[in-house]
Amino acid sequence: MTEVGRLALVLGFGVGVLGVVASLVGAMRRDHDWARVGENAAWAFCGLTGIAVAALLGLLLQHDFNVEYVAAYSSSTLPLWYTIAALWGGMKGSLLWWAFLLAACTAVVLVQNRHRNRAFMPWVTATLLTTGSFFLALLVFVTDPFERLPFTPTEGSDLNPLLQNYWMTIHPPSLYLGFVSTTVPFAFAIAALATGRLGDGWIRATRRWTLFSWFFLMLGNLFGAAWAYVVLGWGGYWAWDPVENAAFMPWLTSSAFLHSVMIQEKKDMLKVWNMVLVILTFGLTIFGTFLTRSGVISSVHSFTQSGLGPFFLIFLGVVLTIAIGLLVWRLPLLRGRNELESVFSREAAFLLNNLILVGIAFTIFWGTVFPVLSEWVRGVKITVGPPFFNRVGAPLAVALVFLMGVGPVIAWRRATWTSLKRSFGVSVTAGVAVGLIALGAGAGNFYAIVAFSISTFALATVVVEFWRGARVRRAVMGERLPVALSRLIGKNRRRYGGYVVHVGVVLVFVGIVASSIFKLELQKSLAPGESLEIGGYTLTYEGVTNGDTPHVLFTAANVAISSGGRALGMVYPEKRFYKKPEQPTTEVSIRSTLGEDLYVVLASYDVKTGAAIFQVFVNPLVSWMWIGGLVMALGTGICMWPSWAERQVAVGAAAEVGRAAME
Repeated sequence: MTEVGRLALVLGFGVGVLGVVASLVGAMRRDHDWARVGENAAWAFCGLTGIAVAALLGLLLQHDFNVEYVAAYSSSTLPLWYTIAALWGGMKGSLLWWAFLLAACTAVVLVQNRHRNRAFMPWVTATLLTTGSFFLALLVFVTDPFERLPFTPTEGSDLNPLLQNYWMTIHPPSLYLGFVSTTVPFAFAIAALATGRLGDGWIRATRRWTLFSWFFLMLGNLFGAAWAYVVLGWGGYWAWDPVENAAFMPWLTSSAFLHSVMIQEKKDMLKVWNMVLVILTFGLTIFGTFLTRSGVISSVHSFTQSGLGPFFLIFLGVVLTIAIGLLVWRLPLLRGRNELESVFSREAAFLLNNLILVGIAFTIFWGTVFPVLSEWVRGVKITVGPPFFNRVGAPLAVALVFLMGVGPVIAWRRATWTSLKRSFGVSVTAGVAVGLIALGAGAGNFYAIVAFSISTFALATVVVEFWRGARVRRAVMGERLPVALSRLIGKNRRRYGGYVVHVGVVLVFVGIVASSIFKLELQKSLAPGESLEIGGYTLTYEGVTNGDTPHVLFTAANVAISSGGRALGMVYPEKRFYKKPEQPTTEVSIRSTLGEDLYVVLASYDVKTGAAIFQVFVNPLVSWMWIGGLVMALGTGICMWPSWAERQVAVGAAAEVGRAAME
């Protein structure tokens, strides 16, 4: 199976290069036959990459420890689900997984565009295959996932215990899918620049791909936060780690693009800016892949040090040079026909939204690379920690949430004082009222009061928009309110789906603010039968339960929870010892409600005395972060779901193609 997998990689690289050459020849000569050769090579690339993935997965499932990758990242006692997750748990496997996902995206693009966007497709195919061939080149010439050992170990080293968690089985695939799928909008942007077709065609062709990549980047970041929250045992979910930052930056620039592209569609403005955002988003995904595999930063999320860093930097440099060169070449054709007329307009609000999103991304980028640059230049590594990111990012985040309430509602071109009062009167009143209530309730933190007020303003704006639209439709069509609301959303999915996404973002923001500012923390040593109190809870330590499985040893503390004399149940924080890597881990136990999480960590346990040290956190409103993620997913689904008119067009186009084929 190793020979099959390695042969598939070599052939995949070969046909990938062939496809790039054929597609470029077809594009420059406008030769359809060469373009078809390139697309056929792309299909072969997809199939061969899939064979390589199947081969490596088969070796993992068979526990073939003579294969270096299998021996390093699995064991005979590793549960099946984590054995599958080992496919992307190591550097070599993750690179192969990256290439496979890109191959899958390429196949979908080929199917979608077999009868449309034909002028773009040779350039799109060449761009996709260039990226895929780069990853296969690394696997063929630098880091072979099918490398065999000179001997066969009796047992594997096992998957890193920190990765043996549910969230890590879905976090990397989601994040990789978000990273990889940004290549599709980038490929169409390159095609538009190369062909000079710089209207809205490439945007319409990639609208759902952009939403798709944004969606999975969002999921990947939230899943990663959930993993950090339940595994690392520090009471938090985001530490501004370099790898976390690398995953967050392309989501920010992609969010900026999704907003600014609406101005191009409506007003024929910001064409250059949109091209820059697409190029920047793709560049940041390659940069993030470089960070995790170069060894230039130390992170609990990153892979071990390797020599791959220079290859990623060279590839990124070449890609950006070509993309920026094409952009400069086409600047005369990218001039918009309209200009910003007023700062009190939807265009201005969206532009400011873009500047803030990109500003946050730049701040994160600078804070991430500054320690590396300082070490290179001065020989001293200066650490940039969470205080820097929080101090700079917090006010920008508040401004962003405020614009989320303003941008979708304020008038295009120029808003009048009358229209502003009509649009925002209720929302401003609601925001001020919540701020006063929070102040009266004793929320003495100024930032929290402002954040809750602005969040209420943004939520109220969305609610008012739904209410007004449904009420007008009910009056005109005579429909019941629920029917009017559902049909209102169905008629304008992008607009109202975007509103739902905004609601989800606000909920996440509220959860972050509350859990960051009002968190309670206590560490205390308890003997069996003793208790501690925190945030209205009483935790009573009742002893431990020990367990031994072929895979892991564990000690679970039995802790009873009560509040006001009322029993609330038990939590069981653990200390685990994984036998194969001989590595201990901490497993937290969380009692979660809509109001707050009671987060209990077994910090240490004394076998002789039975005493244990507990670290306990009360984290307010954390659940609303995960609820906000679900709401964002719902909103994205509404935006992406084709309308009735779009489905009719698709059916008509398919029928036309069928008639042409019959003739």
